[in-house]
Amino acid sequence: MDYTIFAVAIFVVAVLVFGGVFLIRPRRPDSGKEPRAGDEGGSATGTAVAEPEEKEEPGGPSAAAGTATIEEPPVAPVEIEIPPPSAGRLVRLRARLARSQSVFGQGLLNLLASDRLDEDAWEGIEDILVTSDVGVTSASQIVDGLRTKVKVLGTRSPEEVRGLLREELLAQINPELDRAVRTEPHGTRPAVIMVVGVNGTGKTTSCGKLARVLVGDGRSVVLGAADTFRAAAADQLETWGSRVGAPVIRKDEGADPASVAFDAVTRASDEGADTVIIDTAGRLHTKTGLMDELGKVKRVVEKKSQVDEVLLVLDATTGQNGLRQARVFAEVVNITGIVLTKLDGTAKGGIIVQVQRELGVPVKLVGLGEGPDDLAPFEPETFVDAILGEG
Repeated sequence: MDYTIFAVAIFVVAVLVFGGVFLIRPRRPDSGKEPRAGDEGGSATGTAVAEPEEKEEPGGPSAAAGTATIEEPPVAPVEIEIPPPSAGRLVRLRARLARSQSVFGQGLLNLLASDRLDEDAWEGIEDILVTSDVGVTSASQIVDGLRTKVKVLGTRSPEEVRGLLREELLAQINPELDRAVRTEPHGTRPAVIMVVGVNGTGKTTSCGKLARVLVGDGRSVVLGAADTFRAAAADQLETWGSRVGAPVIRKDEGADPASVAFDAVTRASDEGADTVIIDTAGRLHTKTGLMDELGKVKRVVEKKSQVDEVLLVLDATTGQNGLRQARVFAEVVNITGIVLTKLDGTAKGGIIVQVQRELGVPVKLVGLGEGPDDLAPFEPETFVDAILGEG
């Protein structure tokens, strides 16, 4: 009897133990969601049942996560601009040029048209030329030529006076000089243009505007931000490039400028671009080390491709100081052309005559304003006609 009771007790205990195993189930890890009514959490085999994803109301907070959904504003794509072609740019800007050079041109015309051309009058003509940055030598040549022609002609109608002055100014500017900017690729090799100049002349801006000129003429362009001493210069160049779809090659501030220039030429060669424009640091002509660095950039680029143009950017308002800068740059690299900026302000148009005489290279581009399309190929006839009036 005792054995029977003992066996029954053992059986009851066993039932309670095994039954508890099935009654007690492990709790799921808290996923951060509040349990929903009727949620079983698992199946008979212990596998979790996948819950349908809860949909949120448009613009409303998530009831499940308890956090608001933040929608990022769409990034507007940069609209690529199609600049106007270079042909006729200076003609379109003639009125602006005429306004800025009216004292120069009209002053000469008024003196030449006076009834009496004595020594005082001729000195006045020469003074106007010198103060307009033509230079003493060129001014003397212009006056000598005018005096001879006036003696031969005798009479001086307004049309004759204008014609005489036009001939002399054109002779000094020399319309026969080759002013074309070499931008045509050479087979698989792109044309390479280096742009140099001191700080404040508008060098980086001129690079961007030149890219617009070339894109307007149907060229594909790569820009090299080799002014690594100023991060702002690379940012500025990138802004110009993005507007016309021209890629910009840049590196961290303080990187080797020559390596940036080399990479830009390599990129252009790989992608079949027509022209590379390399913006160099605004090197002060008194800092020999920086000028040496400029020479290094040119040498490194030439390991990959020939440099077709070295354009020196000069501020037309600086006069003699700009000419001193030009001479030093010409000693370091072979300058092939001048970009004369700020010719629309207080600049004196005679600087074109003087800078060409001093350097022996032509003015190829002129900046006549702050607008994106105010850089124009220089045309001697259009320039002279603008400052002398229509005639």
